[in-house]
Amino acid sequence: MSLKRAVRSAALVAVAVATFAGCVPVSPGGGGGGAVPTASPSIPPTAPSSPSGTPASTPTASPTVRPTVPSSPTGTPAGTPTPSPTTTPSGPTSGDCGRTSGASPATKITEVSLGSPAVSFAPQGDTDPLPTAIAAAPGGGSWLAWLGTDSKVHLGKLDCGDQLVGTPASLDAVDLQDVKADADGVVVLLTRPGPQGSGTLCGGTSSPTRTMWMVRLDNSGRQVWERQVTNLSSSRGGYDPGALFVWWYNHHGTLAYDGTNYAAYFEAAITVANGGCVDIHEGDRMQVVNATTGALVAGHDSFDWGCSHAWDSHIIWDARTGHFAMVCATDNNCRIARPGTGQTVVPGVCDGTLFGGNIVLAGTPGYWTAWSNGNQVRLEHFSTGASDRTVLTADRTQHSHLVGYGAGRMLLTWKSGTSTAAQAYDTTSGATVGGQFTIAVPDHTYVETKAYPDGSVAFPAVGTSNTSIRIVRVMPLN
Repeated sequence: MSLKRAVRSAALVAVAVATFAGCVPVSPGGGGGGAVPTASPSIPPTAPSSPSGTPASTPTASPTVRPTVPSSPTGTPAGTPTPSPTTTPSGPTSGDCGRTSGASPATKITEVSLGSPAVSFAPQGDTDPLPTAIAAAPGGGSWLAWLGTDSKVHLGKLDCGDQLVGTPASLDAVDLQDVKADADGVVVLLTRPGPQGSGTLCGGTSSPTRTMWMVRLDNSGRQVWERQVTNLSSSRGGYDPGALFVWWYNHHGTLAYDGTNYAAYFEAAITVANGGCVDIHEGDRMQVVNATTGALVAGHDSFDWGCSHAWDSHIIWDARTGHFAMVCATDNNCRIARPGTGQTVVPGVCDGTLFGGNIVLAGTPGYWTAWSNGNQVRLEHFSTGASDRTVLTADRTQHSHLVGYGAGRMLLTWKSGTSTAAQAYDTTSGATVGGQFTIAVPDHTYVETKAYPDGSVAFPAVGTSNTSIRIVRVMPLN
C-alpha cells in the first residue's frame, strides 16, 4: 500500500504528530548545508540502494502525426555523483519552431531513441521512480530527462521536431523529479544517497536516507553548480533530530522559475526526537536557489515545512503578483490547501480517493487547480481565499494533469484505458473549449505535461521499447 493511501485510509501513529500537522510553514533556514556548489560538484555520502525498475521491451515505431479523434466514454543507484557530466548535449535550438496552429487540437507523437535503457514506466505508485520529465526551452525546443537503469539521470536536447540532437549528459542519481529550462541552461531536480546518522527509530523498518538536489547545466551541457535543498551533511544524518530529507515516503517534486531564481517544491521527511529514539514525519518543503550562483535564497515564499502530511504538491510562478503559488493535498482536515498560508482551497474527504493536481494561472486574478475525490476530477478557481468556482469535468479518475495551453486556455488530460483523454478549458470562465479528444498513448500518473511559448504542450510517454520514449505534442490552437 502506498503512503498516500495509507495516510488517507487510517491514522499512521508512527508518522502523524500534532506538532507538525497542518499547512503552517516553518520559517526557512534549514536547507542545503555546505558551501555554494561550483562547476566541480561536491560528493554526497553513500547509502544503500533502492530496488531496480523493470524496463519494457517492445518493437520501435516511426514518428506519427495524428489528428484528434473523439474519445470514448530499477536502476541501482550509484554511490556518489561524478565531478562533471560524462557527455554533453547541444544547446537549445534558437528561433521559432513554426508549429502550425489549428481550429481544434492535433497531436504529434514522435518516437525518440535514447541509446540506452530507461527505467520502467510501471508501476506508478507514489514512491516508484519517475521515468522521465520534459522542459520547454526558449526557441521552441526541449530538454528531455530520463532515469536510466545505470543509476543516472540522462539529459538531452530535443530539436523542433522532438528528436534528440547531440549526446546526452549524465548525472548520478537515485530518482528523477523534474526539469526546467531558461535561456542560459537547464536545472534538474533529483535525489541522491545521504547519510543515515546515529538516531534509532522508535518503530517501523529502516530505509535508505536520501537528499534532494538541484543541478544546473549550461546550454553546452556543462555542469555549473549543484545545490542540496534538503539539509543532510557530514554532521547530520537522516535519523538525527532536525533532519529534513527524503525517505521512503512519497517525494515527488516540481520546479518553477521567476526569471532569476529556481524554486523546488517537494515532499520530504522530518526527524523529531521522541525520548531516546526518533520519529520521522512526512510533509512538504520549498526552497529557492539563485540560477546564476547556485546559492540558497531566503524569503521568496520558501519554507522548511509546509503541508503535513502532503502529497501532490505543485508550484507555479505568478509574475502578476511577484510570488510563487503552490497547492498540496493534505490529510490535515482532509483538503486541498496552500502551504504558504494554510488557506483551504477546497475541503475533501479522507476516504483513500483524495488527490491533488497541478496549478495554472487563471485568465483573471487567481488560479485553477485540478483535484479528485470519489473518482471525480474537478477544476477549482481560487485567489486569496477558498475556491469561488467549481467545474465538474468528464474525468472520472483519481489522477489528472492540468497545464496552460496557449493564451486563455488550459488542457486537462487523464488516463482512459490504454490511451489518454484530453479536454481544453477557458482559463477565465472554466468553460470547455471544443470537444474531448483522445491521445493514442497511455497516461502516466506522475509524468507532467509542460507548456511551450508557441501555445503547444508536450509530455513524454512510454516508448515502444525500453530504449525509447515517445514525445506527445498537442499542437497550438488558433
